[in-house]
This record gives sequence, C-alpha cells and structure tokens, in this order.
Amino acid sequence: MNRPTSRPTSSLKIVVIEDDTPVKVSLDLPAAVHRDLLDYGKAMGEGGGKAVEPAKLIPEMLRRFMASDRGFVRGRRKR
Repeated sequence: MNRPTSRPTSSLKIVVIEDDTPVKVSLDLPAAVHRDLLDYGKAMGEGGGKAVEPAKLIPEMLRRFMASDRGFVRGRRKR
C-alpha cells in the first residue's frame, strides 16, 4: 500500500512523497543542487511535518518534470 510520508501545509509543488518499490540509481549532484534539495525537504517539513530527505524528493521531482514535458509525453504516446 502506498502511503504518503509527509503532509506539508505550504504551497510547494510537491506536497506528498508516495512510497514505492525503489530501483537503485547512483549519481553525483552539484553541491548547490544538494543544498537546494535539503532546503526543499526542510520546507516540506515546516508546519509540524518531518523534513524529507533528498533521496525521496528526486524521484518525485523527475516524475513531475517528465509528466510536464509535452514533447516527451507526445513521443511516449506514439510508441
């Protein structure tokens, strides 16, 4: 069963991180991106919730990015 790990009260684009069966991916991030991810996770925890770690944020951010890329979505439908 997928359960949200956080329910922030802010106006962030990502408000809930769903639990899902993970696939291991290793990557190097620029330090500035990592700091931004830490800040985003802290912002999700404001209002009484728990801060979300970057490893939980990245998949949701990528999923939303790909879903909002019209060229990608159109190309995917053609396959």
